[in-house]
Amino acid sequence: MHTTESLTSYQDLLGAIAAAGESRDILDPATGEVVAAAPIHTVDDLEKSVAAARAAQPSWAALGHAERSAFLFKAADAVEAAAEALAELLSREQGKPLNGPNARFEVGACAAWLRATASFELEPEVLVDDEGGRAELHYRPLGVVGAIGPWNWPMMISVWQLAPALRMGNTVVMKPSEYTPLSVLALAAVLNQALPADVLHVVSGGRDVGEALAGHPDIDKVMFTGSTATGKAIIRSSADTVKRLTLELGGNDAGIVLPDADPAAIAEDLFWGAFINTGQTCAALKRLYVHEDIYDAVVDALAKVAAAMPMGVGLDENNVLGPLQNKAQFQIVTDLVQAAKDAGARIVTGGNPQTDQPGYFYPATLVADIDNDNPLVVQEQFGPALPIIKYSSVDEAVEMANGLDVGLGASVWSADKDAALAVAARIEAGTVWINKHGAVDPRMPFGGAKQSGYGLEFGVEGLKGLGAPQVLSY
Repeated sequence: MHTTESLTSYQDLLGAIAAAGESRDILDPATGEVVAAAPIHTVDDLEKSVAAARAAQPSWAALGHAERSAFLFKAADAVEAAAEALAELLSREQGKPLNGPNARFEVGACAAWLRATASFELEPEVLVDDEGGRAELHYRPLGVVGAIGPWNWPMMISVWQLAPALRMGNTVVMKPSEYTPLSVLALAAVLNQALPADVLHVVSGGRDVGEALAGHPDIDKVMFTGSTATGKAIIRSSADTVKRLTLELGGNDAGIVLPDADPAAIAEDLFWGAFINTGQTCAALKRLYVHEDIYDAVVDALAKVAAAMPMGVGLDENNVLGPLQNKAQFQIVTDLVQAAKDAGARIVTGGNPQTDQPGYFYPATLVADIDNDNPLVVQEQFGPALPIIKYSSVDEAVEMANGLDVGLGASVWSADKDAALAVAARIEAGTVWINKHGAVDPRMPFGGAKQSGYGLEFGVEGLKGLGAPQVLSY
């Protein structure tokens, strides 16, 4: 194991991830203050990590599922022991508040996903068993998995990648986002208290490191969560070595509210479907289609909920909405809302960021009476601005929901479950939720349609995606 020291305090975590060589300061997106210095790893560092992970993989694979799962359970215990320190670091670096579905929630999800992934049963599948013989489908380890993660849920999505990879007998080399390296380095330091040496490495570098990881001949599979454009680049760079890929790419999730829905009853769930993590979530609700009969009532009900949600510095226990994580994302949201204003859309609430104070705070913004071809609708805003589009017929709503080249998630809202399910079946998305949005579950496979990526994560299907299928016929 990497260390026997207990990493349960914030200062312990910072000490464990302190940069020994070249480094750069990471700033708190809520205050502009320095959080800590992150190491700047190089392609040479990546080479060393891949070599160490490759050397450690055969003995890790030889342990078998039960023993590897036992290590994951111990890793979950370690996360829980360090939970408050991890949440504080996550809040300072990413910006999300401690409370609400944010930093403490994310750290708790890391432990829950580790335990769930360790609990799944993956038995050989009997394909044929008759007088002619027997055939079984097994899943063997791939080797070394390269994981490239995003800045919006840096700890949780890292666990989504590393937990099934490790469970299946692979070792892992992770490259975190340049915006949130500290969170992933700290999480790995905590996990490595419980894991054998060299089965999990983190290389905190720039784009050159990510490109080298995606094309590395000793990386057998790449898992990536991020933009469609970067996903396409990874596909290209993986071609020469025919790497296996799981890609969870951009989404622009649609929600359809049917005319029989109760606006007051669904308003808070609609709000969190859209504004969880201040809108910085791949499978957040990003376009809301509401039937004309209840359009005004839904807009009013959402505005009341938005007005009651405090936004501010994440370490303030009262806040449930935080800043955008970085200046570039703040500018994207600002420009898209301005485009909506310029086109005559109605700003119901928000839309007026204060730029004379520290932090990338953009207020929770509802935009009504907007055309379906407006940039705020067509482009993924990835922030706290929700366009609300009026429709007249369900056919029209479905056509608009399916009109883009992405399809990660979607939702249908109705008092009639059967009616909602009938609409859901027509939507082109990897997951369609009924009367909720973005409710991922470690037991339920998750993946995108169209240009939102391919491959499945979570559940037994997610485990299979981290293994090499092998048929034994005898």
